Amino acid sequence: MILDTQSREQLKQISTGTITTILFKHGLRNVWIRGPQHLFGKGLRAVGPAFTMRFIAYREDLCTPNAWSSPRSTRACVEAMPDGCIAVVESGGRLDAGAAGDILCARMQTRGVQALLTDGAVRDAIGIRSLDFDIWASGIASPPAVSFMHFVGWQEPITCGGVAILPDDIIVADDDGAVVIPAALVGEVVKAGMEQERQEAWILAEVQKGGALAGLYPMSEETRKRYDQQKS
Repeated sequence: MILDTQSREQLKQISTGTITTILFKHGLRNVWIRGPQHLFGKGLRAVGPAFTMRFIAYREDLCTPNAWSSPRSTRACVEAMPDGCIAVVESGGRLDAGAAGDILCARMQTRGVQALLTDGAVRDAIGIRSLDFDIWASGIASPPAVSFMHFVGWQEPITCGGVAILPDDIIVADDDGAVVIPAALVGEVVKAGMEQERQEAWILAEVQKGGALAGLYPMSEETRKRYDQQKS
């Protein structure tokens, strides 16, 4: 999916908590990617289409140094990443090998990749920290990916953190983790999300002024009328 600039900027204003609530109302529960947390970067909310990468379990005849120069390697994959995407890596939750290190992340950064997201680990923490490149991962490990995983391809459906991710699904990641938005629901999420953020900011202000939660959160009919009057 091509994410237009306006939608991207609006999604940057909507928390992953709000997004999961909206998708829940649409019958989608399994959208929060389990495991990855924001480990590196500025901590700004990342938004972009998913560029998927997939590792499978290692096998000794496949996981050799020759894998680094294979046409189907992580090196070749990075060169196919478009500007503005988020690299989403299925690592099978492995925490004993890094799916990417500082050199691959540096190349992603120069290609305009927004962030890296993996249910496994990354490596070269000192080098990555110097890049100021946003990474959501489940851990940090010294061994290279080829030690315990075999890279098999990119831009195909994957499972990351127990969630199905399709190429070009929209990823939103912040300090609460990362969620996936099916492309067909982006417009609805933007519309409902912007309004929910406005409502919750108003409710929070009322609570901070001493307001009780009853009739406020969720809003009663009377409270909603007061909110609508103040909003307009």
